[in-house]
Amino acid sequence: MVPGGKPMLFFPMLALIEPGDEVIYPNPGFPIYESLIRFLEAVPVPLPDVTQLSEKLSDKTKMLILNSPQNPTGEMISAENIRIIADLVRERDLIVLSDEIYSRIYFGEPPLSIASLPGMLEKTIILDGFSKTYAMTGWRLGYGVMPAWIVEAVNRLMVNSNSCTATFTQRAGIAALTGPQDAVATMVAEFRRRRDAFCAALNRVPGIRCPIPQGAFYAFPDITGTGWKSKPLASALLEEAGVACVAGPDFGAYGEGFLRFSVANSYENLMIAVERIGNFLR
Repeated sequence: MVPGGKPMLFFPMLALIEPGDEVIYPNPGFPIYESLIRFLEAVPVPLPDVTQLSEKLSDKTKMLILNSPQNPTGEMISAENIRIIADLVRERDLIVLSDEIYSRIYFGEPPLSIASLPGMLEKTIILDGFSKTYAMTGWRLGYGVMPAWIVEAVNRLMVNSNSCTATFTQRAGIAALTGPQDAVATMVAEFRRRRDAFCAALNRVPGIRCPIPQGAFYAFPDITGTGWKSKPLASALLEEAGVACVAGPDFGAYGEGFLRFSVANSYENLMIAVERIGNFLR
């Protein structure tokens, strides 16, 4: 147990990655992946599409980071592709860090964890937590599941940095896990309703093409048809239309041409936001 999800990125990477090692990570993706790789003086190898993994792997690859459902795109790695990935890395001298923080927020088939496949449990670190599934962001409660041979090193880093995760937040986590789960299903259903309406409305705005996300609570529309670059448009929407979003390049170089919106807001506010976006761009 760790205070939030980030320590379960930082501690295993600090324990396992040496300067010059290559780490393959999703791009666009959670910005902390690339930030930590560079902090450790390793070599970041961006992966814009999992179908390109075979050409990214090398003898220097020591870690593969997966995230499904994904921030910022809302995409999920299909079960077929997870199996292909497992076949590609099973015999290699690397470890998989599987960020499964959104694993309960999906709108179709459930995501497949690579750790569940033959030969992968002993070479996979699972990152998960309570902030997304149980809306416990401020409680700072995350955890990791990993092979026994890594545990001692991660424990040592945890003890020497944070001492422990607050006991009252751990008790709150126990209450979340053992209590009724209907609130989670209700929340996911509401995210689906907002996603459907918001993405449909965005797709009616000239120049915007918004794929339908399969999980998490984000929309990641392609805005290249508007003629704007991502960061200038994000700033203009905030300053002139009063709509907050994040520019795609904040999630990596392959995010140029996209914006990230969150549907973790009220249905009414989302409809107001997309109306303002449309009015601004027309």
